[in-house]
Amino acid sequence: MKFLVITNAPSLKSKLGLEAYAPYVVEMDIWFNNIDEIKILSPIKYPFSLNIKPFKRQNLKVLKVPFFYKIKFLNIVLSPFVILKIFTACLWADHIHLRCPGNIGLLGCLVQILFPHKPKTAKYAGNWDPKAKQPLSYRLQKWILNNRFLTRNMRVLVYGEWPGASKNILPFFTATYSENEKTQLPKRTYSGCIGFVFAGSLTENKHPMIALRFVHQLQEVHHLTVRLDFYGDGPESEKLSDFIKQNKLEESVKLHGNQPKEVLKKAYQTADFLLLPSQSEGWPKAVAEAMFWGAIPIVSAVSCVPWMLGFGERGLFFDTDLSQTTQQFISVINNPDALQKMAESAANWSQNYTLETFESEIQKLLKPQPS
Repeated sequence: MKFLVITNAPSLKSKLGLEAYAPYVVEMDIWFNNIDEIKILSPIKYPFSLNIKPFKRQNLKVLKVPFFYKIKFLNIVLSPFVILKIFTACLWADHIHLRCPGNIGLLGCLVQILFPHKPKTAKYAGNWDPKAKQPLSYRLQKWILNNRFLTRNMRVLVYGEWPGASKNILPFFTATYSENEKTQLPKRTYSGCIGFVFAGSLTENKHPMIALRFVHQLQEVHHLTVRLDFYGDGPESEKLSDFIKQNKLEESVKLHGNQPKEVLKKAYQTADFLLLPSQSEGWPKAVAEAMFWGAIPIVSAVSCVPWMLGFGERGLFFDTDLSQTTQQFISVINNPDALQKMAESAANWSQNYTLETFESEIQKLLKPQPS
């Protein structure tokens, strides 16, 4: 099979070989397992730092296109040339795989219309919620992919189940852990020092400062003994560090920066709760990973997150009023038996989504689909 990936994710060359954004590499390595010939149409430069890792397979051909960060005049001028390159690559491919949303993904969505008989898949990694406020380019990609007249012979993988979805749309998931990593959950007492973890980029979208203020309120107002560990890096790091120093929180709050998978795994296993007050999400891997080890998520009710949490059965939600969130937390922390059941429910749900299950579902997608 000749497999074409059309993506905004940059393919970067280093001493280790061809590399890309780590979670994307982990997923694409699984897609590539049973494919003969692979081409990736993508940028080869990126203006920001990334958590990267090399692909397992290195016999990958990269078709270079510019990185379109924003729709600018130069990008508009270059678009016809990029469209021609995508069209030529689609002629070569037996299977076309789009990675959306993104500006290269948008051009891929337009070009794939010209190939109604070729088998195609698209991974929409953003928020598919039709009510979400999103850029026009995102909404256009969703409309094209959902439209069965324009988009044929396509399976579009989205996070969660949504109203108005056509037969193109397939609720999907992603995975981090293997079947052999499943273990009995540790018995948490939810007493003494209560452990929180934040895992993700320290960006405005993820609202790490809200997580920090939440824990600070628990400590200062409600006199709980707490610990919060941040794993990740980003532009909000300096603000967090300043707040920690100003409020003398050095003993209870730690900034660890980006850490490998095994370090995060131990953090999830020992934490009582995960905090993720994001403004938007697709499939928040940190939430599914924490649930796998019984760390109860406290998260924003965005995208498919309410569905992941069983609408409150497997976790808690941030309220728009932070004081209200802390009050709700205080009401549940005094019921450890209920929290233990919530942790078990979270783990039972998350442990359905292993790497083995993911690979099995990918293999099905690579087979011809009934029209």
